[in-house]
Amino acid sequence: MRLDTFDTAAIAATSIQRIVAGGLAAACAPMDETSAPDEAGRPRSGTQSLERAVCLLRELASRNRAGWRLGELAARCGIDKGSAHRLLACLVRERLVEQRSSDRRYQLGPLLWELALSAPARAASPDVCRERLAGVAKRFGGLAFLMVKSGNEYVCAMRTGHAELRAVSVEAGTRRPLITSAGGVSILLALPEAEANCIRENNIRQELSRCGDVRMRSLDQMYRRSQAFGYGVNLGDVVPGIHAVGVPVFSRPGKPVASLCLMTWSASLPEARVDEACEALMAQAPAAAACCTAEAAP
Repeated sequence: MRLDTFDTAAIAATSIQRIVAGGLAAACAPMDETSAPDEAGRPRSGTQSLERAVCLLRELASRNRAGWRLGELAARCGIDKGSAHRLLACLVRERLVEQRSSDRRYQLGPLLWELALSAPARAASPDVCRERLAGVAKRFGGLAFLMVKSGNEYVCAMRTGHAELRAVSVEAGTRRPLITSAGGVSILLALPEAEANCIRENNIRQELSRCGDVRMRSLDQMYRRSQAFGYGVNLGDVVPGIHAVGVPVFSRPGKPVASLCLMTWSASLPEARVDEACEALMAQAPAAAACCTAEAAP
């Protein structure tokens, strides 16, 4: 099944108009409570503040170590600065967010960790998966990752390997659009075409909002290359000298829920070894699937 590429012709005309006419931040903003329908098509009410707070938390997670300034975070979420400040003040009081004293930047707060301790387990022990991924990373002299699909993005659930790849900033907890990684692209290629196209439209808006069009040609090249291989492949397309391969991880119903990704130096993963790397990752997919989809014990 062939998916469209990033050419603007492949993006719905309404999306283009929304980006151009409404601005990039507005295109990514949550819908107003009066215009956001529920599952039955009825207008929702009373949820806008909650949706905006969730948007703030999600964006904080995307850059939690660096933190966010108020103005940057408000603009990223399409919320006016005053409203963002009021929401963040509430989240700080509830310990869902904290503001660093050193630079006044916002980051996720301790209550999220405390709540997570009581959440039902959704995965089997990661030890087996980590050990096997570490073997792949060592074999190719790089880093290996387990990336879990989260809406239109991936979240790095596991990073293993000891290679010094300073250009690779993906760590456990990193959240980014699917189109920005070979692992994320492998998930897109495994999704139904309509769903994948919707996610890519969203991802393109996110990328344009955050970075402008600086990387779009590189991301387009990676996507086209991946289509040709049938799985995620990055041969220095995004970061010169860094090659990557990604394969999807499927749940029992056959839907991609995650991906395994290998990143290493170009000399360690030339194009001639791409299929070898794919096979090595695919061999670990069952362990990764168990790690991602195991149900909580009663």
